[in-house]
Amino acid sequence: MRISALIPAVLAASTLATFAAGPALATPCAEEIATLERRLDSAGAEKVTGKEPPGGPTSSHSDKALAQPPAGKPSDPSVQPSASGVKEARDLVQKAKTEEKAGNADGCRDTIMKAKEKAGALP
Repeated sequence: MRISALIPAVLAASTLATFAAGPALATPCAEEIATLERRLDSAGAEKVTGKEPPGGPTSSHSDKALAQPPAGKPSDPSVQPSASGVKEARDLVQKAKTEEKAGNADGCRDTIMKAKEKAGALP
């Protein structure tokens, strides 16, 4: 069998594998969305809103996570979290998901930045 006869089959297989793996790859905005969703479903967000998230509070399970929130208040009053800010952040996360699915990476990033600002510094 000649090698030149195998080339089209190899190219077709590699192209198919590339397209099959494409949707499974996470975009930077999708990763930001997932990170912010974990923050909004955390015990700290529950403390601010007084409501337990639908699936129960989550944990980052990170070695870098603090066992307890830092004592004191944020030095910048504009980052003080509020229940309404957390709700607005959740709404903005949903908008960012729609933008991400539509392929609007810039809009998604802008919306996630606004959502982070609205969430504030959660305990």
